[in-house]
Amino acid sequence: MQEYYDILGINESATDEEIEKAYEKLKNKYSKDRFLEGDAGNEAAKNLTKLENAYNEIKEYRAENIKNGNTTISYEEIEKLIKSRDYTLAQEKLDNVVDRDAEWHYLQSVIFYKKSWINESKKQLEIAMQMDPSNSKYKEAYTKLNQKINYNNSQFHSGNANYSNSQANDNANRQMGGSGLNDCFSFCATWCCMDMLCNMCCH
Repeated sequence: MQEYYDILGINESATDEEIEKAYEKLKNKYSKDRFLEGDAGNEAAKNLTKLENAYNEIKEYRAENIKNGNTTISYEEIEKLIKSRDYTLAQEKLDNVVDRDAEWHYLQSVIFYKKSWINESKKQLEIAMQMDPSNSKYKEAYTKLNQKINYNNSQFHSGNANYSNSQANDNANRQMGGSGLNDCFSFCATWCCMDMLCNMCCH
């Protein structure tokens, strides 16, 4: 199958959306170039035929796999792996999912979050929300993720005793035995935000 993906200029792990974009881009190009004179026009016409064939083969292959259940991987299984902190295996199983729907991007966001890749996590959540705008779980996760980002930014830019990473670590190491009530509230808020995606992904 890879030869068909090569014609579209993408790899087999491409999402359905990426396939459509690559197809439309090349289709427009070849459709336009086929009216050129000489070999250039003939080559574009041949490429257009190859493109149409490759696109149809990919779509049929993916549809058949979904129909036969060959690419069905339980999201519940991936959620359990995330809860057990086996992020490597969870990522491997997620990568094997062909039809990458909103839930796929949500779970990818959770794994990125657990790896502390906050920006990547946010992007995946945004894709999930675009694909399923009515999903309250995604909206709540996105709100809480932004709250964490804003909280971290406010601490970083705060003039309060020149907050730094080392001080943040000291606060975390003191856990609930901090030096005062403010430290306690700060610690609790941080950890509540940090655990939000894990708590939500397995509802």
